[in-house]
Formats: sequence, C-alpha cells, structure tokens
Amino acid sequence: MSVDSSRIHPPQRRVVLTAISDCPLDVRAHERAVADVRSGAVVTFSGEVRDHDGGRAVVGIEYEGHPNAAAVLAEIVAEVVPQTDAEAVAVTHRIGELAVGESAIVVAVSAAHRHEAFAACSRIVDEVKHRLPVWKRQRFADGTEEWVACP
Repeated sequence: MSVDSSRIHPPQRRVVLTAISDCPLDVRAHERAVADVRSGAVVTFSGEVRDHDGGRAVVGIEYEGHPNAAAVLAEIVAEVVPQTDAEAVAVTHRIGELAVGESAIVVAVSAAHRHEAFAACSRIVDEVKHRLPVWKRQRFADGTEEWVACP
C-alpha cells in the first residue's frame, strides 16, 4: 500500500457497523454512520432485489442465514478493512422475505479519496458474496422457486 502524502493522519480503518438484519435497510443511515471529516468520499453499495434472473420473472426472495452469519460478517469486514485506506465502514445484510426493489445488502465506506472508498467497498462486497453463509431462495412469477448458492 502506498503512502498518501496528502494526509495529515493515517486512515482510521474503523468498523462502525456489521449486522445481519430482518428489517429493511437504510442506505442513508449507513452513510451517516461512516461520515468523517477526514473523508472526501463516501461510497455506498446497495444490492437490490431485481425482478428477473436467468430470463425468468422474480417476484420476491428469501434470505436464510446460518446462526453464525453475523460473526462471519464481522470477521470478513475485520479482515478486509485493515488492508484498505478506509476511514470507516458499515455493512448490513438482510435475511427473511424481501420484495423486488428492497436492499439485500448495504455497504458504506468513507475514505480520503474516491479511489480508496470504491476499492474498499468493492472488496468487501466481493468477500461477503463469496464467504457469508446466507442463502437465497428466489420465487418466480410462474409459481416455482429455487435456492441459489446453497450448499
């Protein structure tokens, strides 16, 4: 990692929130949680439930999480954040029934510069997608359903 000569202080790399929730997610609350006067950028990612998958109409999904999902999420973020130049990070993943258009995951990252914020956000999303023990059941308009990424 290169040293940023424009900084007065090194990045704080604070994890302000990691959570698994069965309640609707608030993107703005995540942004506020990572707000920091050291930051020139706040990047948010909201993974939204879309109305299609594989050429089929999706009417809703359900996420089911392993009992240790919250601990795994905290572990993922704790591993990734020290390898970034983030000032602060907040991450929440939904479980339960979600309608089309709802947020399944929200990640907010503040950093001194946009590149740092985008890079940290992308890396967190990729690691969560790869490692978090949360499985998705999609319900289709034709009445069928399928589990995705389920062992």
